[in-house]
Amino acid sequence: MPKVRYLNELNISGEVPKELLDGKRHLTAKEVYVLIQNRNISSDPDWQNVYVSAAPGEFNPEQIVQSEFSGWVVLGAVRPAMLRYHDLELKTGIYRSVLRNVLTQDDCVIHNVSYLSNYRIGNRVMLFNIQEMSCTDHSKFGSGILKQGEPESHRIWIGVGNENGERGVLPFPQMIPADAYLWSRYREDKELLSRFVELTEKDNDGLNNTYGIVEDDAVIKNCTLLKDAKIGQCAYIKGAFKLKNINMLSSPDEPSQIGEGVELVNGIMGYGSHVFYQAVAVRFVIGRNCQLKYGARLLNSVLGDNSTVSCCELLNNLIFPFHEQHHNSSFLIASTVMGQSNIASAATIGSNHNSRSPDGEMLAGRGFWPGLCSDFKFDSRFASFVLAAKGSYQNELNVTYPFSLLAPASDEGGAVHIIPGYWFLYNMYAIVRNKYKFKSRDKRFVKVQHIETDPLAPDSIQEVEGAITRLIELTSRYLKMNDDEQKKMTESNPKPELLLQYKKKAQEAKSEDELFQTAKDYLHQNKESKFMVTDDRCQKKFGAVIYKTAQGYTEYRRIVKYFAASSLIAWADENKCRDLNPELLSKVLQIPLYAEWSNVGGQVIPNAKIQELFEKIKDRTIDSWEQVHAYYDECQNEYVSFKARYAVHLLEFLYSRPIQEFDAEVYRDIMEDVLYVSDRMLSSSFSSREKDYTDFFRSITFRNKEEMEAVLGTINDSVFLKDLKAATTEFDDRLRQVFAGLM
Repeated sequence: MPKVRYLNELNISGEVPKELLDGKRHLTAKEVYVLIQNRNISSDPDWQNVYVSAAPGEFNPEQIVQSEFSGWVVLGAVRPAMLRYHDLELKTGIYRSVLRNVLTQDDCVIHNVSYLSNYRIGNRVMLFNIQEMSCTDHSKFGSGILKQGEPESHRIWIGVGNENGERGVLPFPQMIPADAYLWSRYREDKELLSRFVELTEKDNDGLNNTYGIVEDDAVIKNCTLLKDAKIGQCAYIKGAFKLKNINMLSSPDEPSQIGEGVELVNGIMGYGSHVFYQAVAVRFVIGRNCQLKYGARLLNSVLGDNSTVSCCELLNNLIFPFHEQHHNSSFLIASTVMGQSNIASAATIGSNHNSRSPDGEMLAGRGFWPGLCSDFKFDSRFASFVLAAKGSYQNELNVTYPFSLLAPASDEGGAVHIIPGYWFLYNMYAIVRNKYKFKSRDKRFVKVQHIETDPLAPDSIQEVEGAITRLIELTSRYLKMNDDEQKKMTESNPKPELLLQYKKKAQEAKSEDELFQTAKDYLHQNKESKFMVTDDRCQKKFGAVIYKTAQGYTEYRRIVKYFAASSLIAWADENKCRDLNPELLSKVLQIPLYAEWSNVGGQVIPNAKIQELFEKIKDRTIDSWEQVHAYYDECQNEYVSFKARYAVHLLEFLYSRPIQEFDAEVYRDIMEDVLYVSDRMLSSSFSSREKDYTDFFRSITFRNKEEMEAVLGTINDSVFLKDLKAATTEFDDRLRQVFAGLM
């Protein structure tokens, strides 16, 4: 029930902070008279609680009408002027509003604000038609800090990745997905987790003296409730329903917006982000240049930069940059999705509590793309760029083949189907376009979170390396099958005598290494053979059938060579080397080798460097989140060198010998495969796009060719294809130049 406090019980004059009175003065008797005549009221009969600018001509009492002041009110310049934003144009001053403990800077508009309490308002701010705008003295503006006297239970945690809260992170204004990832994944290191809390609390004095902030040039209109809100420069808020304990980061270069019916509670909204049309977010961090709209619900989640979420529901998620999720019927729960992802309509991805507690979760690498109406059973894990065909997946999945197509079992309770390297065999256009489209969609003015947008990067290539090894292992099992089993698993075999030869070698192999080499040689010698293998690790109970084993193996090797060559070219370019030679390769070999990598919020970092970061945090060499971010920058500065050394490691892995033993024939083989991949990227992109103009069924909705071209354009209009053609020619020429010194 409301508590009655009579005026004689209150300190109606309040005590204004001394630092706010520089350049201010009390009202003159004439100004007080004008204010009273304009039907204004003060809780202090003598109006000693109101302070105005001491500069001559900077206070016009006629511009304060029918308003009420209590506590203290300190006003900047109130001069005859109009402020305009879009179609809203209002006279500066204070009209029909109630102010308590408020500071305003110069030339502000405060119209019809029914209750404005404990706020500091910047220059040229427009506040119009607001029911309540107040701030408590213990507000945290969405951060996970504590004030004096508050118990630990008051701390705001974001339970990402798992519904049981055991991966929880504390939000803070500078948080990027990399921070949330490291905090949520390395849970076994209790000392590290404690230090993360200390870093978050570092600049918190704990004092209960907080006030709300609206920075320069912000516009807030037609809103119901703003409580404990910090609003950045040039922010635009219209028609919001409830904004409570939030930090809306905004700047002139990256203005943020909140639209009609929005409800935001306990969270931080990134620079340049837009939240519109009845969207709801509770316990959240939204990154830079994100969109949340059309009734989307974001709860207990961190959403990475450059992401768009519409209509759907996201609970307990850590989502890396460039995430796309639309349509009313889809939702995503208890997941870590590593970016560049697209969740199709009606994809019901959520923890269905296989155990006795809500602790199921999903981990999906970059480029995760589930088909329409797909559903998965938790716990599940997916490698990078897995395309899951429409279907209901009845058992837990562990898809370790990157760039693969996953399809459900043909009968209930059977093995799922996987085509490794599917994107390179049948969808090269999508892979190539991804590299370009994400860069063009990155509208961030300040790029704190480094984002790897190339599908072929150390995080995905290390998965390819593992997949190559696994395919060889499974092929060795195939070679040891009896004739009947082998026949069932073989679609076509153009070299039956070769199969008999290698079957005999496999049977006679005296060690696992010898058997492994036999299987590897068979895959090299019989690339056209179409046979299947089974992988029991990919699905609980029933495993998976791997199709096109030899073709997938071949494509994997080619793209590893392509990555290695492009990484060495990048190193040569960075070091201003016209070509490579044995002496320069020896310099590459002196770079530390990092063969294990992680996608850290979008930035690909060697695992050893992550552990180095942790040690520096624990010994307090790194003692703030700003220093953590500086460490990320250092890793990014060395990224080209680290990749070049990893490229040499990969080539040695493919050819099973040190690079010092490579001869001209090996380098010629590498270059031929790289040129094949490069040229096929171009030709496949053109042929894939060409189908949109030549396929009969693409034309059936148009009256004639002219109408079709007016709507779809022509293939010659594609800026992407033009740029790709030029880039391919440049890459091919540079490849021949760089490798010339090695052959």
